[in-house]
Parts: sequence; C-alpha cells; structure tokens
Amino acid sequence: MVQPADAEQRVTRRLVAWLHANGVHFARKRYMMPAMFEAYFQTFEDPEGGVALTARLAAFREELARRQLTGFVIPRADRQQNEYVPPSEERLAWLTGFTGSAGLAIVLATKAAVFVDGRYTLQAAQQVDVRAWSIASLVDPPPESWLAEHLAAGDRLGYDPWLHTSAAVERLAKACAKAGAELVPVDSNPIDSVWTDRPAPPLGPVTIHDAAFAGEAEADKLARIRAEMTKLGVDALVLSDSHAVAWTFNIRGADVSHTPLPLSYALAPKDGRPTIFIDRRKLSDSARSHLERNADVREPDELTDALTRTAQSGAAIALDKATAADALSRLITSAGGKPVGGNDPVALLKAVKNPTEIAGARAAHRRDAVALARFLAWIDREAPKGTLTEIDAVEALETFRRETGALKDVSFPTISGTGPNGAIVHYRVTRKSNRRIVPGDLLLIDSGAQYEDGTTDVTRTIAIGDPTDEMRDRFTRVLRGHIAIARAVFPDGATGAQLDTLARQFLWQAGLDFEHGTGHGVGSYLSVHEGPARISKLGTTPLRRGMILSNEPGYYKRDAFGIRIENLVLVTEAGIAGAEKPMNSFETLTLAPIDRRLIDHRISKKEVAWLNDYHARVRREVRPHLDEATKLWLDAATEPFSLE
Repeated sequence: MVQPADAEQRVTRRLVAWLHANGVHFARKRYMMPAMFEAYFQTFEDPEGGVALTARLAAFREELARRQLTGFVIPRADRQQNEYVPPSEERLAWLTGFTGSAGLAIVLATKAAVFVDGRYTLQAAQQVDVRAWSIASLVDPPPESWLAEHLAAGDRLGYDPWLHTSAAVERLAKACAKAGAELVPVDSNPIDSVWTDRPAPPLGPVTIHDAAFAGEAEADKLARIRAEMTKLGVDALVLSDSHAVAWTFNIRGADVSHTPLPLSYALAPKDGRPTIFIDRRKLSDSARSHLERNADVREPDELTDALTRTAQSGAAIALDKATAADALSRLITSAGGKPVGGNDPVALLKAVKNPTEIAGARAAHRRDAVALARFLAWIDREAPKGTLTEIDAVEALETFRRETGALKDVSFPTISGTGPNGAIVHYRVTRKSNRRIVPGDLLLIDSGAQYEDGTTDVTRTIAIGDPTDEMRDRFTRVLRGHIAIARAVFPDGATGAQLDTLARQFLWQAGLDFEHGTGHGVGSYLSVHEGPARISKLGTTPLRRGMILSNEPGYYKRDAFGIRIENLVLVTEAGIAGAEKPMNSFETLTLAPIDRRLIDHRISKKEVAWLNDYHARVRREVRPHLDEATKLWLDAATEPFSLE
C-alpha cells in the first residue's frame, strides 16, 4: 500500500481532483508533478516479456536437470493461497509473464504450458510467449489431463509442498501414477534458485481494527471458534488463511496489494491460549499489546515446531482444505498427529456480517456512491470529446475516491476497458495496451475501494456516444439477469448454485452466456473476493442473512466490447406475510446509476419498476452530498425509464 509521502503530494492531489471535477484534464506524463507518480494505488507498467522470459525458462530447466527433476508445477500462489500475493511470491508471473490472479504452469523437459480459467483466456494469449508455452484450461479439462498426456514413465515431477493444498497434491499424484511417473516434494523451490533479484518478503505494519468497525471482541470470536472446534471433534485448529487470523484477532495489515492483510498463521487449541505466528517487525508496541491480550505471539518460523509438539500427542488438528499447505498436513502426519481436512469454520463466521459491519458496509457504499457519481458525470462530460484514455479513467476514479478523505486503498486494480479491451474479463490496462475512449465504444469500468468500515466493488458499462442495437440488446439481457438476482426471493438454506441460472436466462434465450460466476462474497475491510458463499454453478454454501455478495452478470464479444453490471447485495429476511418457511431476499448496497441509454424495450414492466425504484433511491441517498453540477447530471441519469 502506497501512501502520500508529504504535504506537496496532498496539495497536488487536491489540485488534480479539483481540475477533474471542473472538466479540466491533462496528460499525466507531461504535466503531472513527479510526486504524483507515487500517489496512486495502482500502476500501469507493462509486464516483462521477450528475451528475458525465454532466458528464465532455459535457466529454470537447467536447475530442474541439476536437481534430477523431469518437470515442475508452478501455481499462482503463496503459502496461504491468497488471491493477491506479495511481489516475492509472484513466481508464475516472473517465469511466464502471465499476471492474472489465478493460474498454474507446468514445465517439462521439452514442453511447457500455462493453465488459466475463462476469465483470463484472452489475457494469457497476450502476455505469454506462445512459442515457448501452450495455453490450456485450468478447469475443464484440468491440468492433470495435460499431465496424463505428456508425462512418461519414470519421469520425476517436482512440486513445492508449501504452495499446494493437499487436495491439489492428491490430484497431481493420481496423474503421475497413471503415467508411471513420480511426484516429488522439494525442500526449496527451484524458481527461487534462479530468481536472483527476487524481492524480499513484505513487512507491512499491523494495525488494530477498532471495535467501532469490527463489532465483536476477539475473546468473543475465539469462544465461537472453540464451539465450532467442539462440533468438529478436533483438539486444535490451524488458521492458515491470513484473512481468518485478521478477522479473529481484529487486526489489519499491508503485506499484499489492495487487501489490508497481515501475512500470518495461528494455532488455536480447543483449550488454552492460541498462538499467532507473525514477524515481530510488523508489530508496534500497541499492536503487540493488543494481540497479547488473547494470544501468545511467536515468529513465523516457530510454527513448524509448535505444530509438531501439538501433533506428537496424537492430536486431531483441523486444517482448511482451501488454504492449508500440503506441507502442514505432511508435518502433522509425520509427528504422529491426525490432520483433519475440511472447511475452515472461521470462513463462515467471517462471511456472516454482524450489525456493526452491516452498518459500516452501508456507510461505505453511500460514501463510495458520491465518488462514483462525480466520476460518471465527468466521464459523460469528457469522454465524448475523444481525448480520454483508459488510464485517465482509472486515475480520475481513484482521485474522486481519495477526495472522500476515507480511502485506504482500491480493493483491486481497476478494470477500465473500452472497445475490444472491455471483452477481456479481468483486463488490466498498461501503458502499452492503453486505449483511447472514443464515441461509438462502450467503456466497462469495474472498481472498488477499501474503507475501514467496508469494502466496495462496482461495475458500470457506459455508452460513449450512440450505442448500436446489438450493444443495447446485450446490455438489456445482462440488466434483466441482474434485476432477476436483485429481486430474487429464496428459502433459507438456498445456495448460490440455485440462483445462478436467474442471471443467465435472458442471455441463454439468445444462445449467449458469460464465462465467470455471477457473484462472489465480499469481506468487511478485507478481501473483495471472500468465501465460502458465491453465486455460481459451483456455489454450494447456503446463503445466510448477513452475507454480502456481488451481483455481476456480463456479456463479452471478443474483439468488440464487454458488458458487466455489478452491485453488491446483502442477504436479508424477505419478510413475506404468511410464509410457511423462512425466506430471504437481497438488499442492494451499491448506489450508482445504470446507463439508461443502453436499455432497449425488451425489458418488462416489473423490471422497469425495479430500475426506477433503484434510481429513486440513488437520488435520495446520494444527491444531498453532491455539488450543483453533479446534482443536475444525477437528475438526468436517474430519470424514470419509460417503455413508451
């Protein structure tokens, strides 16, 4: 997390924000002061490529040969399976050039492949040298199918047990066994041997997440966790997910980009004090004192000894199957303990927000809505001139959010894609890919903010000039799916998989679809992508009141345009009179106009009623906090839509 360094930066940023708000824009390279280059939370540098990456692959293969390994598996992961990882853990990007948040590579003696899911197919094709790497599916078929085809009997496939879960290792082992090959755990990662300028591990300072935002004391959370351990019948629980540690002990940090995460572990016995394993250099006296009220504090390298001592008594130790490294399970087993893999109970406790967190989320979204209204008004005024670029949009939106005075970080790198770039689901604009926003295109902008009281995530698709009939048809189909989720009423215990079809039905009617889930969970000043609940065909966790999820159907026409409409929603009681069973519904938290110019008349009266009610609420809650010019824009943007 990069913070402004001095008063000059703060003054300069206020000047830039004022100029943006008043319709003045300028090329950053020519006019912006050097200090401002450090002011943004996101950068636009192009990833490395070409000869450097080819040389890295050759050096890596030499290292594998030296270790008598035929191949190696490189996941996009750190030791805790975080979505965003520190620079020191970006092994996949360093070796392949692919910078997406999910992926895996396999290097064999003569073949190599990068595996990505549907969100990153286009991005991988642009970033990876296809002369050295093939690009394959991460999901269907999975990488194990590629291994079965390319491994030979007697091959020795290496892996780092700290970077894979036990379930992932089991899949790799089956593929190796089928081919007559051997899966070999390594003591040290061979990439680290050839990555000579690898960055040092992060040392972001730990901060206390105040009770005014957390809403529950650490001791009370620990009591609930112990109750869950009793249900599981285990003697101890390893918190391998740093998000779980942060939530349990009401701390935040700055070790990874865009998520206030302190990289750490914890070991919680069923009886007695838990232990937190975290680098002491991250802790101020107040932070250490805060932690020591409820736990012992140890260095990270003491985890293995502490876990070994616990396991030596034959203890049953719970591990999160989604984040616990295979190395932990192997250690427990070798010490005589019993690893119990399953779902981390903290994940579900954390996903159900308490009243304080819910109030904070509402406040954060109202605050964010003011910045969004100012940004959307600015885009409508300036973009039709044809002088703005995708990077200009990213910088302006972040500037408006900074002007709230409460922004801690963006919650992920802003996706700002116009024209064909908008069709890349997780597009990240760079100086090389930066495209001018011109009339006739759609601008898809997906962004979010980290505030102490809540995390936001919102996507709007904006017509620049006159949209085509095709654009309006696709947008309307996406909007109708979005409204179907927003208006859904469902029984308590229903899962995201049961709702996912609602978002796709109107696209399916035209033979269309989108290759990502409809919604993901969202944390409270934590990860913008939080489990375990989600709205997708894989969403098997029941949706519970207090969960916050995204509602974001989309459509992407390759080499042409992209459409996505995203609001965050809160699961609440439906309040149906005479209902024979508990029923739930969604409260929409995001407050930003949806572009009425992109809606055609295939929309129904009930959907129009939802849209007009939503826009009336946006006016009611956001308008009082805007300047006069933006009020006029908001009034026009939220006028009632009519089918006539």
